[in-house]
Amino acid sequence: MESRHTVSRDPADAGADFDRLRNDFTRFMMSYKFGIDELMTKINILKEEFTHIHRYSPIEHVGSRLKTPESIVAKARRKECPLTLDDIRTNIVDIAGIRITCSFISDTYRIADMLSGQTDVKVLEVKDYIAEPKPNGYKSLHLIVEIPVFMSDRVQPVPVELQIRTIAMDFWASLEHKIFYKYGGTIPAPLLDELKDAADSANRLDVTMERLHDEVAEIKSGRDASAESIHLDSMPPLALPRELLMSILEAGNIARPL
Repeated sequence: MESRHTVSRDPADAGADFDRLRNDFTRFMMSYKFGIDELMTKINILKEEFTHIHRYSPIEHVGSRLKTPESIVAKARRKECPLTLDDIRTNIVDIAGIRITCSFISDTYRIADMLSGQTDVKVLEVKDYIAEPKPNGYKSLHLIVEIPVFMSDRVQPVPVELQIRTIAMDFWASLEHKIFYKYGGTIPAPLLDELKDAADSANRLDVTMERLHDEVAEIKSGRDASAESIHLDSMPPLALPRELLMSILEAGNIARPL
């Protein structure tokens, strides 16, 4: 009888391979975490600038999430993607995600334009579910953007999924998500119809609130244009030395605040 021989492997080699694999996977996950950090910094800069300079921020809330390794593997299997880091990086572009909640519909496009217009942000894909909602009524502006992450030995381009939506859209989507999982992905038809009606109601609320906001802003701008002096109360919430303010006012021949 022919005997079979197996080639034994040095445990030290196996241990080195495991360490290398672990380090590669850790670096893989960290690159997506750093991609979120880079983009969150850009978003927070915009938010603070609008708050202090324009006294109105279109950004109400920002959240982020990083898919777990288990979720990544499950999605790779659904997509029939080989379980290698290179293949996963190429085929799964929503490992890192950021959600921006805005006040009004116009703000969603405004923020998308500001972020995509930055020189180190590359837009890979845009899905405008606000202009063309999903059949169930879901609305949101989705972008896949690529941002460079500067690591110790390389510059790693990292894709990040951006979801930009209004407060009303976010409220609807959160409830729809809970209902979807409660029914195991198969929502009864009558409930689907009610969800669609609710999405339409949320859209009407968005349109009405933005119209009211625009009307108030127009009235306020007219009042501001008629003001003849600068009041300290109208300054941004950053300390401005009174001596410097007086000097600027005198140099510009502007009336001093009372």
